[in-house]
Amino acid sequence: MRIVIVGAGVAGCVMARRLLRLGGAEVICLERVARGDHSEAGTGLNIGPNAVKALNAIDPELADGITENSFIWRNWRISLTDGTVLFDLPLAEVADGPGWRIRWSELYRVLREAAVPHVQYGCEITDIGRDAVDPRKTRVTWSQDGKIAHLDSIDLLIAADGRYSRTRRLVSGEPGTRLAGVAVFRLLVGNTSGGLIDDYEQWFNGPNRLLAFRVPPDHVYIAGTFPIPPEADIAEDLKAPEALRKAYTPSAASPSAQARWLIDTVCENSAETHWARMQEHDLLYRANDCNVLYLGDAAHGMVPTLGQGATQAIEDAANAATLITRHYQHGMLDVGRWLADIEALRKDRMRFVMEFSLAATDTMLAGADPVEGTRRKNEAPFRNRLKALYRDVGLP
Repeated sequence: MRIVIVGAGVAGCVMARRLLRLGGAEVICLERVARGDHSEAGTGLNIGPNAVKALNAIDPELADGITENSFIWRNWRISLTDGTVLFDLPLAEVADGPGWRIRWSELYRVLREAAVPHVQYGCEITDIGRDAVDPRKTRVTWSQDGKIAHLDSIDLLIAADGRYSRTRRLVSGEPGTRLAGVAVFRLLVGNTSGGLIDDYEQWFNGPNRLLAFRVPPDHVYIAGTFPIPPEADIAEDLKAPEALRKAYTPSAASPSAQARWLIDTVCENSAETHWARMQEHDLLYRANDCNVLYLGDAAHGMVPTLGQGATQAIEDAANAATLITRHYQHGMLDVGRWLADIEALRKDRMRFVMEFSLAATDTMLAGADPVEGTRRKNEAPFRNRLKALYRDVGLP
């Protein structure tokens, strides 16, 4: 049994560690960046309690490693930028445990060190196609250190190469995408807040939202959003310090101490912000006519409103690895059946997560009223959906 994983990111590393325990299986993970290069992971993220729960169930050692390099996410608060608190939720009320707050670079370091020595680095995929003998299998060609390498007769190809997955495009075509009409920027800075910023919080000025939390060793991750026309690019003048200050400063009151620090910090570091347009793409877990599995953002790029990107990559990998291990250990080696079972296990769950994430974006859209929208988030329907999100991890 030959299994090739494309991408040593979140899902790829979790899968590699688990599948390497399959006796008699050859498992290879190909990563594009060089060993130790986390330069593309320059900001921070929060990982939901559902991912912590799922990873603890299948790989507690790896979960402990992430915990040791994270701050714990215990609370979610939403305020206006004038300091008015609208929502203050201890996660213990809706989840079975806390989440994580961590730098992307540290998350990748922990994951990749845990997957050593089975990751090959500096591998640029140049071609993926059907195997010449068995069209259900695949072949992969890549360049590494100036040389061309090739593998064929791949029983299972796992695409864990992110939102812009080259594997998915080569095998299944360009995914359909939908823009949400929201611009988003991200920034990581040293913590000079004097204790103003710690756990996960959001601040609104109309539909314009700031988000921030502290990550190890002592940095603050900041994200900001504001509405734009759905098909429009983000105009350069909207990224300027004066435009950002106007977007988040309340017109009828002074900003709170937290908001003032955030606004000043964003404006002082506007040249370092990373910009994108919120979007999601079509959900797809497997190729139609060959044994290719898509996981994480390669399967379901979604809007980041509920912080479920890396979270669902972990949940995907935990579920897929558990199901594959169970089938393999029971002698059921029909890879096509594995993929059908993974899709059946994950598809409805992922539709729920994607739809919930998009629905929760309501307070960030043009014309939105964050006070009324957040009031609804204090009510039972939203709380119950959060409970389903954070607790129902779906392990088979």
